Order: sequence, then C-alpha cells, then structure tokens
Amino acid sequence: MPSNAPIGVFDSGLGGLSVLQAVRALLPHESLLYVADSRFAPYGERPDAFIEQRSLAIGRWLRERGAKALVVACNTATAHGVAALRADAPWPVIGVEPGIKPAAAASRSGVIGVLATAATLRSARFADLLARHTAQGQRFLCQPGHGLVERIEAGDVDSPEVMTLLDRFVEPMLAQGADTLVLGCTHYPFLIPALQRRFGTALTLIDTGAAIARQLQRRLATDGLNASQPPGGHGDLQLMTTANANALQTMADRLLANAPRVQTVEIAEIASHGPARLDLAPNLPIIPA
Repeated sequence: MPSNAPIGVFDSGLGGLSVLQAVRALLPHESLLYVADSRFAPYGERPDAFIEQRSLAIGRWLRERGAKALVVACNTATAHGVAALRADAPWPVIGVEPGIKPAAAASRSGVIGVLATAATLRSARFADLLARHTAQGQRFLCQPGHGLVERIEAGDVDSPEVMTLLDRFVEPMLAQGADTLVLGCTHYPFLIPALQRRFGTALTLIDTGAAIARQLQRRLATDGLNASQPPGGHGDLQLMTTANANALQTMADRLLANAPRVQTVEIAEIASHGPARLDLAPNLPIIPA
C-alpha cells in the first residue's frame, strides 16, 4: 500500500468529525477520506448484526478507494464491528473506545458517569473494558443517551430540548456522587460547551479524540505507512455522506479550516433487521466484581 494513500475514517454520522479534527491536527500530512453514514444514523438504536455488517460494507468501500488504514470513529461501530473489520483484511484498523481508563485515574470520588449509546453499553467489548480498567471500590453509572445523537445530527447542540436531555441523564449521576463523565460517543464532544455551561466544574469530562489520533500515529509508524510531506504541507481531505450533505457541510464548515464540499455517496445496503432490544436500564450502576 503506498504510504501517501489516504486514511479512511467513518462514523454513523457527524460525530466522527471530532476524531477527524484531532487526526488532522496531529497528522496534517495525511490525506483523509471521511464517511458519515447518516442515512442509517444513529447506530446506537440498531441491532448488533446490522452494525457489524454496515461497518464491513463501509470498510470495504473505503479500501476499494485506496485507503491504507481505517479509523472507526464511532464507539458503537467499534464495539460491534471492529473485530470483523480486522478479520476482513490485513490493514491497520483503529477503533474508538469510551475513556474508562483515564476516567478511573481522574476520579476522586470513585463514582464515574458514562454517557454512551445503548448499543455500546450492552456490548461485551464494553464490559471487558470496564473489567480491565476499574480499580477496587470504583463505580460506573452507565446511561444511554437516547435522543442526543439525533439532535446533534440535526445540528442542535444547545437548544432547550438538548439541555433537558442532559439534565435527565447527568443530574442522577451527580446525585449519586459522580465527579467524572465519560463521553462514550464521538457525537458527544460537541456537547462539551453545553455541559460546561450547565454543570460548571462539577464534572471532569473525558473525550478520547486526541488519544485515538496518537494511536493512529503509532500504528502508521510501525507499519511504515507515514505519508511524505505533500506540496503545500497538508494532505487532501474528502468528506462524504450517505444522506443529505447539508448537515455534514454545516458542521464541517464550523470545525474544519477550508472544509471541502461534501459529496453524497451510495454504499451498498445490507439486509434489514428488526428494532434492537434494549436491555439496559437508565442509570444502571455497573460494579465490576
């Protein structure tokens, strides 16, 4: 694979732009192909098999367009699709996981909130992550953020409706002593200003975008895939969506310098599935044995 080939990045929608932003800041020489699968967003309410198959379809589509590596900039797709993506082809695949380890280290009270999609929270991968990085006596309060991704996909990050959802999800965590909040979906960093206005310094917010960029940097170096410096000093950027381009364009123009025009693309659909069964109760404390 040529070292100057692009890196594929995908998310269920706009949220992965928070990871893309961190990757561009750390690796400005790399060319990037970003796919927002907004036609099927949010992934968090979909069945596990759907998420895995959709992740595979997008990964293969990006490989066909010359991507040398893949960043799964979606916690839900990582939880249910990254193993299949790694088994599908011998290329670097970097996933995103909720920041349980840094949250466990940062918390003084030992009570940590996790705001993520229902699909991420019910996954075996997330349960294993908790088991590996939880110190004795710590408690994680896990809350599905129902409705937040849809609001962010619509470009809404601070309306009264969003603030009502944040109050509903976060206030019970504070009442139980949480002093740290893991943003376990790549859409949720767009809510940081709203969270800070509403809750001030009561919560340390944990976002993993920069850590994912560093992991990608290490993997490219290990595999000898670092891009050489292109003319002008910056790699190319392409932004693509499987739905209407307007929402992605608006967010990209807000976040990225000289954002290119968004292209609408079609990626082969997968078999349809019924609605996901959600077994996780709101604010369910998870206390690892």
